[in-house]
Amino acid sequence: MKFNRIKLTLCFLATFCLPALLFANKQPLFEKANELYSKGQYKEATETYQRILETGQESASVYFNLGNCSYKEGDIPQALLYFEKAHRLAPGDDDINFNIRLATSKTVDKIDEAPEFFVSRWWKGFILNYSADGLATTAIILTLIGSALLIWYFFALAAGAKRFAFFSSIFFFFVAICAIIIACSQANYFDNNKQAIVFTSSVNVKTSPAEAVSTTFVLHDGTKVNIMGNNNGWIRIKIANGNEGWIKEGDVKEI
Repeated sequence: MKFNRIKLTLCFLATFCLPALLFANKQPLFEKANELYSKGQYKEATETYQRILETGQESASVYFNLGNCSYKEGDIPQALLYFEKAHRLAPGDDDINFNIRLATSKTVDKIDEAPEFFVSRWWKGFILNYSADGLATTAIILTLIGSALLIWYFFALAAGAKRFAFFSSIFFFFVAICAIIIACSQANYFDNNKQAIVFTSSVNVKTSPAEAVSTTFVLHDGTKVNIMGNNNGWIRIKIANGNEGWIKEGDVKEI
């Protein structure tokens, strides 16, 4: 009996303590960048945030703060690019969405969105209501809890305790799988909806991928476009109201 308790304790420690130690990694660069930002040293803060990205530590917070730095320096297209990158990692974040609207209000082009089928709008709103990090963290925590309950099931002696542990573990595993499905749906949505920000001050959108053809409409820097395809240095774009055309790849930066 004593040996079983020792094994149970070790299993619980492996399940909860080790992952906690792995996630307890502090980010001194992030704190330093925040301090620089609070002092109004936006260029230095930007360089520090970018050093974090260079280490492979991509996060909505870093992109959001980079967007704030660019906005403070008056670079609206760059701010929107960073805010949109943050949005892809945390689409349900109110602060990010507010800053996107604020920065967009500073752009030249005011484009009304085309109406969307209500089922598609509802589904998009549902899967984009959560952050990728939040979904991942939720899935991990629920899986750990489910694993701990499963361990309890194997070591419990009372029939009632075993039954409770078994069905509870099934529930937590099920919810964890749901979180993973939502995260995958969100990733699939962004993969299938490639977008970019216009960085050229004024862009003539062509009817086909060639300079000599007629211009169908004009876009300005800061406008977000959907990427529909590409052809020999040109990309076919679609804007929010449904209008389409061709522009050069160099006129935009992909989100």
